[in-house]
Amino acid sequence: MPRQARLDVPGALHHIMVRGNNRSDILLDDQDRQKFLERLGVVVTEAGSSVLAWSLMNNHVHILFKSGQDGISSVMRKLLTWYAIYFNRKYRRTGHLFENRYKSILCEEDRYLVALIRYIHLNPVRSGTVKTLDELDNYPWTGHSVIIGRNQQEWMDTGYCLSQFGNELRRARIRYRKFIEDGLSQGHIPEFSGGGLLKSHGGWSAVKSMKRRNEKPAHDERILGGDDFVNRVLLETDEKGKQQYKAKRSGTTITDVITEKVRQLGVSEKALRSGSRRQKVSEARRLVAVECSEELGMTAADIARCLGVTTSAIVKALRK
Repeated sequence: MPRQARLDVPGALHHIMVRGNNRSDILLDDQDRQKFLERLGVVVTEAGSSVLAWSLMNNHVHILFKSGQDGISSVMRKLLTWYAIYFNRKYRRTGHLFENRYKSILCEEDRYLVALIRYIHLNPVRSGTVKTLDELDNYPWTGHSVIIGRNQQEWMDTGYCLSQFGNELRRARIRYRKFIEDGLSQGHIPEFSGGGLLKSHGGWSAVKSMKRRNEKPAHDERILGGDDFVNRVLLETDEKGKQQYKAKRSGTTITDVITEKVRQLGVSEKALRSGSRRQKVSEARRLVAVECSEELGMTAADIARCLGVTTSAIVKALRK
């Protein structure tokens, strides 16, 4: 059965999980970890995303962030492609470093924000890498030490997390740390690594109870949240999906879009594909990019290849 497309909703809370291919290690030493964090900081800053929690383990990584207007796909592509090239060069290896697809769960913020932050930051404790909370306070490879002020990562949004625990910084940090301490005995929480019917609605007993009441809970494997949240997300993404499905059924391609825009705006196709910056040509290129992105579901990189310009040029055109 084919995998569903990711729900790349701008401004939403995403729990990202990245694993090494065949569960192999992807972070072998502190230099690797530092390089990964440096690149993460660059790409999330460029994208206007907010990192709220993160944890680097030997063979996998957790990141919790609110995406910017461009969603998560371009951020993760830039991060993972860059890191794979760095890693393969350093260790003189070839082949895939990561599993084919990173996992992305779109989460209901009001219900899961602080619980997810705690769950992610306690990863080293659950694995036995870190033994105590005092040790975790100074451990540099999760966002916990940044939130309590022991380490610094300028790109991490610590303020948003601490605002959930109070308005005064010192007291908020104390309350946050106590919240982390209260979770030390927690084991693995399955719903935090996936969505769907059972995980979003509290397990099989809760689902059976809802069924006895003739309730039909909304659910989706890509979403962790209650009925209203799931329905709202699917409704928002459905309109875009309908446009893309309609275009696919009609057989529309980027060549068709280019031909139509050239005819409408009176520019030559050669100029459109040449990278010309004349205002009329740039506007035609922008309109092609918008239509291909929204109605054909094409990525900025694919559009750029067809138009003979850089991916960043297409990203800028879409932002306009």
